[in-house]
Amino acid sequence: MRGDFKTRKAPQRPPWALAEELFGAACSRCGDCLPVCPTRIIVLGRGYPEVDFKRGECTFCGACAAACKDGALLRTTDQAAPWAIKAQIAASCLPRHGVECRICGDHCLVAAIRFSPRLGGPPLAEVDPASCTGCGACVAPCPVTAISLADAI
Repeated sequence: MRGDFKTRKAPQRPPWALAEELFGAACSRCGDCLPVCPTRIIVLGRGYPEVDFKRGECTFCGACAAACKDGALLRTTDQAAPWAIKAQIAASCLPRHGVECRICGDHCLVAAIRFSPRLGGPPLAEVDPASCTGCGACVAPCPVTAISLADAI
């Protein structure tokens, strides 16, 4: 079972989480980070906290890191990046199939999702990785679940 754990993709941990192996060793599974999350996106998954962007977005308020007494969520400075994930748009995105949709862009407060005009079809959504914070605000509103968050390449 332990070997299987290492081959599975690690779930998205709350912001400022230590690297996965260090996180697993440091986190006591106390759950103190769950109730302080204002958007309630931190949930328990296999006993450890993880982020569920289907529930909402991360505001990067830092409450989860402040509540973590174990040091598994370690916010060292206000400028420290909370994580390296960015929005990714799958082929199932509606404009790629000729259907006008800009819902993800409407929910992106930093305007990291832009729409490129094209002849013969609706504008295509594109993510500007330099602007994307990985907050996840675009995930839940997508009507076809075409948006996910993954480590930036």
